[in-house]
Order: sequence, then C-alpha cells, then structure tokens
Amino acid sequence: MDSEKFNMSLRKFLKQVGVTSQQAIEAAVREQNLPAGGTLKVRMVLTADNADLKHMVDGEIELG
Repeated sequence: MDSEKFNMSLRKFLKQVGVTSQQAIEAAVREQNLPAGGTLKVRMVLTADNADLKHMVDGEIELG
C-alpha cells in the first residue's frame, strides 16, 4: 500500500464528508425552522461495501 496516496485520498474523502454534512445540517435546520436555543441530536454512520466497517458517532449540535 502506498501510504502517501492512501492518506491523500482519505483526507479528500473526509473533507467532502465534512463539507457536505455541514451543508445538509444547515439546510435541515433552516428548512424545518428549528427553534434557537435547542439542540439537534445527530448520528454519523460510516460503512464500507468491501470491508467489515461500521462506525457510529453520536452528538448534539447547539442551535444557538
């Protein structure tokens, strides 16, 4: 395995996940008029088709 190529590809994927996830969350909050001062409970699930991978991250986002 080429570690440098792997790391670059992984970072590119994670950047895409971060940017698109932020956009999706912002759109959901805006479109559903969620109340300020509340929290949004979120879960990110990562899976891979060709590997035994299932990783979940739960969290809360404060809505200001």
